[in-house]
Amino acid sequence: MKTLYWKLAWHGIYKNQKIYLPFLLTSIGITMMYYIVSYLTYSKAIYEMHGGQEMQMILSWGTGVVAIFAAIFLFYMNSFLMRRRKTEFGLYNILGMGKWNIARILCWQNGMLFGTSMVGGLGLGILLSKLSELMAAKMLGNSSPMGFRIEPNAVRNTVLLTAVSYGIILLYSLGQIHVSKPIALLRGEKQGEKPPKARWLLTLCGLVMLGIAYYLSVTIQQPIAAFSMFFLAVVLVILATYLLFICGSVTLCKLLQKNKRYYYKLQHFISVSSMRYRMKRNGSSLASICVLSTMVLVMISSTLCLYLGLEDSLYQRYPRDIFVTAYSDFDEQELEEKIAEVVSRYSLQEKNEIHETTLQISGVLNGNRLQFEQDSLVDYDDIATVKIFTLEEYNRLAGTSETLQDGEVLLSVIDGSYSEDTIQIGTMQPFQIQKQVPQFVDDGDAFANVSRMLYLIVPDMAMMQELNERQAEAYNGYASVIQFYKGFDLDADADTQLAIQAALQQQLSEEGCVCESREDGRSSFYALYGGLLFLGILLSVVFLFGTVLIMYYKQISEGYEDAGRFEILQKVGMTKKEIKRSINSQILTVFTAPLLMAGVHLAFAFPMLYRLLAVMGLINISLFAIITVGGFLVFAALYALMYKLTSHSYYQLVKS
Repeated sequence: MKTLYWKLAWHGIYKNQKIYLPFLLTSIGITMMYYIVSYLTYSKAIYEMHGGQEMQMILSWGTGVVAIFAAIFLFYMNSFLMRRRKTEFGLYNILGMGKWNIARILCWQNGMLFGTSMVGGLGLGILLSKLSELMAAKMLGNSSPMGFRIEPNAVRNTVLLTAVSYGIILLYSLGQIHVSKPIALLRGEKQGEKPPKARWLLTLCGLVMLGIAYYLSVTIQQPIAAFSMFFLAVVLVILATYLLFICGSVTLCKLLQKNKRYYYKLQHFISVSSMRYRMKRNGSSLASICVLSTMVLVMISSTLCLYLGLEDSLYQRYPRDIFVTAYSDFDEQELEEKIAEVVSRYSLQEKNEIHETTLQISGVLNGNRLQFEQDSLVDYDDIATVKIFTLEEYNRLAGTSETLQDGEVLLSVIDGSYSEDTIQIGTMQPFQIQKQVPQFVDDGDAFANVSRMLYLIVPDMAMMQELNERQAEAYNGYASVIQFYKGFDLDADADTQLAIQAALQQQLSEEGCVCESREDGRSSFYALYGGLLFLGILLSVVFLFGTVLIMYYKQISEGYEDAGRFEILQKVGMTKKEIKRSINSQILTVFTAPLLMAGVHLAFAFPMLYRLLAVMGLINISLFAIITVGGFLVFAALYALMYKLTSHSYYQLVKS
């Protein structure tokens, strides 16, 4: 008896290989991807590299995302498989096989699929794990050690994820068989979908939500505000996309039917009529394709741009090779001497020196007044950072000879604009702005700051001291202090620069100084941007799996359903050429919409994405634009290829 169940299970898979093979290949691919992400997360070789710990932290986020989407994709594909197999199971039931017997067949089939997925996915994952480690090391600017290792924790997690996914699939399949009657099983594949109700109202809701999301993306100017509103905009776009494709597609079909010049053409008449009565299911699939396509485009364009623009961002954040910052009471001359003494040990001299004494204060800028606000419920657009220089410092740095009267200041706007004639700090008397001046110093702090930033030039050190006392009092002592900053370049290799940084930190630690270097920051930049790019590539591959499968299964499903309809049309005189033209019209109409909508989403998301990437150091908007447009064109080419393949599968089913 066990042999009979095994044979029935095997023949069920073999006879339906057209629908089981994509399921199995995707299951193997997702299992492989999950093992690779888990392997890199636990890899000791990656952990010991410069920036490896930061990269593993980023990749650990990816394990959860891959796990969630793996379960969703497998469940979605299994629901399609069950829809195709219900007729077969119903026939078994009518011929005398009980539901318990059918359940045993399902258990055998799930076991076969699970075993194949584990062997294939885990085997490929282990085989490619070293290659992925080499790629990760390259992105970090490191070399991977020799040797091959199987990570037990990654194997455990992969087996657990796959087992849980297939367990849920099996329980769902058994539940479907248990609650269905034999007649319902026989008719399961032929059950249609009714058009959704209240489509005009829901279509309007979708348009309103999409408009709000687009408005947020276009109008928000400050990076920190964009970050806080990004997830709201994403949720609105996803909900709006599903509403517009599910409900708006029905509305569109009705409008097309009213357009007699379009509708009463042979290739359009059949496709539009067919789509209208199945758009609830079709709309959901098309919306999923659109959302997944948008995710792929956003992730690839953003992470690739960050990685390719890494060096520009690095030099903006660290304008000199080495810099020292003193935050407490300090003797400027003594610090200079100690720095020179450390550098001279390596027979080097400081080049392109820059040094400044400043005070940096933050608050809420309302109109012309910077308030020392401690309330957390403030508008992020109003948060501003003011960096204060003395007039003497400004003239030295800018090479000018400006003068100020009592109560006058100079202002330099680094981010945004400022249209007021005066500026008030806390409760002090407003300062008269003599004039606005351009940015006059390379400032890594300005680059790293996510809020609006202004440079304020005051007459003398006494005024800076007074401002420091006012903000310290307002913030109960938890405020910034006057700091001394010195940066310089060196004609030395990376190892020497790191050694000098370490020596300076040891020499000046007692003075409360912080020593940083561009080379030390480089490893962090490569870890962050390389990790994001690697994760973006992995997740994009997973989402592409989902996109291709939804397109493929949708066409297979439509092909099986339409085969009978087109057979009848062929009998009443419609030629195969006309049928093919109608098929192309339907598929082209259906699959062009998600790509176009994804392009529109990406275009409107561009301003918000740029401001978000500005928080992470992106400064080259031209690079981002080129990569975004190029990424969309490459994806469109892949999308056209997928369309051609699915169109062929659909036509083969219809004409058979």
